[in-house]
Parts: sequence; structure tokens; C-alpha cells
Amino acid sequence: MSDQTIASNAAFEARLHENAQATADILDLLVSEHPENAEISRPERLVEAMRHGVLNGGKRLRPFLVVETARLFGEAGEGALRVAAALECVHCYSLIHDDLPAMDDDRLRRGQPTVHIAFDEATAILAGDALLTLAFAIIASPQTNLPPETRLQLVSQLAQAAGVGGMAGGQALDLASENRRLREGDIVTMQAMKTGALLRFACEAGAIIARAGQHDRVAMRRFGELTGRAFQLADDLLDLTARTETLGKIAGKDSGRGKATLVALHGEAWARLELERLTQESLAILADYGTAGDMLAASARFIARRNH
Repeated sequence: MSDQTIASNAAFEARLHENAQATADILDLLVSEHPENAEISRPERLVEAMRHGVLNGGKRLRPFLVVETARLFGEAGEGALRVAAALECVHCYSLIHDDLPAMDDDRLRRGQPTVHIAFDEATAILAGDALLTLAFAIIASPQTNLPPETRLQLVSQLAQAAGVGGMAGGQALDLASENRRLREGDIVTMQAMKTGALLRFACEAGAIIARAGQHDRVAMRRFGELTGRAFQLADDLLDLTARTETLGKIAGKDSGRGKATLVALHGEAWARLELERLTQESLAILADYGTAGDMLAASARFIARRNH
């Protein structure tokens, strides 16, 4: 590995950590016991469960992509960070619900007991519900200092990414696919919805926040789609090859439940070649932006090569 690559990786890791900390700090303020505006009260146990689900570490990759795509187009204000925090609320809600016994039935998340284990199932369901709705309140708030039409656009796009035609629909397809052999196109569609929709939103959101032109929005949307496919492929490879201690969740669980994945369909060698192809296509998109796209390029390489 060259000195230049080492330096680039170090700069990326530092920026990723910096963004993760900034996201955690704002979530610490937003997910608190203090009622906001027209709220009547915030039940203490419910807030504790929400905080357990959202303030439990993690690399905060989705917030990073929001902030960095906004930065690419010259927008580095707090509005982008609040949108990033809202997206993380949606992501963490999805993890809380995915971990429930009726869904993927996991007891461990990021090395800690899942919310329904630490509290109870009913509280976990409500914590997820509350985080999902809080996300839209964050974006819609005038405190997210963006033009009203921009906030409205973000609310609409996030709702579509999280809903029946996006993440929730993809989770339904995933559950229905267990122990069934799906065609490649069906797996790609399911994963584009379940995992890819929020990552695509993360990348396009930065362009929306910065009021970038249509060409740039399309480019970031495509970058997000490729990022989503690469992330899922890397995740499925990790489920196959990594250990529980490394992952922070139970390893080998997806293959044990007969989940439909491209790795299961085509094998590990094919998956690694496809992961490299997706990465190169992502880098080609970012090449048009010169050195301004270096952080996003580093994120594409990080996703492909992560080991946990």
C-alpha cells in the first residue's frame, strides 16, 4: 500500500469518526426526555429505549454520505447534519424492528443486547415507531435551516425510501423469500429496496440540500444505488466469513435462515468480483468531480473492503 493511499485512508477514517461524533452529539440532544413544541410529555422508559437503539455506536455511514454529498456541492451547514441525524433515526428504527422475534429475531446489535432484549418487545416496537416519526419532525422543523421547499422535498423522498416502495417493502420481500430460490433480478430488487433505498436517499439528499442541478442529482442517485448494492454484497460476504465478535451481531445467521442473497446464488468468488466492479463504477462517477469527490471515493472503497 502506497504512502498516498495510507494518508487517504487515514483522512477518511478521521472524517468518518468526526461525522459519527457530530451525529451522536445532535442525536443526544434530539432524543432526550424534554418535550418539543406541541408535545405533551416524553415517557422516560420509552426515551431510554430509543436512546439504547440510536446511541449505541456504529460508523454512521448514512449520515456521513448525507454530509459529504452536501459538502461536495458547497453546502456544509448544520442543516445537512440535522438531515443526517434524521436519516439515522430511520435507520435505527429499522434495526430495532428488524431485530424483533417476528422479524429477524436477533439478540445482539453492535455488541449490545437488542432493544427488545434490553427492554421488552412492546417497548421496542414503540421506540422504533417514535424514532421513525421523530425523523420527519426533525427535517420539517424550521431549526433545520433550509428553505421550506427543500425540507418538503427531503420529507417526500425519505418517506418513499423508507416506506412500502422502499425499505419496508424490501423487508417484506426478504421475509417472504426465506428458504426460497429467487432469480437474480428478484434478489437485486429486494436488496435495492431493503438496504439500497436509504443509502440512495443519503447520497441524493446532499445534492437536494445544496440545491444542486438535475445532472448532479442524477449522478448522486446513481452513486447511491451502487453504494447500496455494494454495501449489501459486502454485508452478505461478512455474514458468511466473519465472526460474531467482529461483526457485533450473530454471524452466519442469514445463511442459516435460508436468506436469498447474491452470494448464496453465485458464490463468494463471483461476489468479490462484482463488488470490485460496483466500486469501480462508483469511482468513475466521482472522477467527474476531481479531488472534491475524494471523501466519497474513499467511502466507496471502504464499503467494499470493510471487515465488520
